[in-house]
Amino acid sequence: MTLTLGAITFDCSDALRTATFWGAALDRSLDEGSTDEFSSIGLKQPTPGVPAWLFARVPEPRQVKNRAHPDLIAPDRATEVARLVGLGATVVAEHDEFGIQWTVLRDIEDNEFCVAGAH
Repeated sequence: MTLTLGAITFDCSDALRTATFWGAALDRSLDEGSTDEFSSIGLKQPTPGVPAWLFARVPEPRQVKNRAHPDLIAPDRATEVARLVGLGATVVAEHDEFGIQWTVLRDIEDNEFCVAGAH
């Protein structure tokens, strides 16, 4: 059996607002019919080899640090981080370890993600 990544899913208080942030961050359009209950990017018209991003409203807020999170790569990390902050993300930390430089951020729902420089 071979597993492949089909989607990255975020629990959030407002699925449409969170999906709108990630759509802008990834330069991808929201799927038609997205609502504040459930929104998606790439679910209805999938791109082969590219996971869909799903956003589902849940009643409880995030309690602790994410145990899993997306790691994104950018050719110009500083410029990309500044763009994401302009979209509403907040910088949590900067790291330079293991020969990799990366920035930890939080999206508008406090979900953590990282942006690393291209190697």
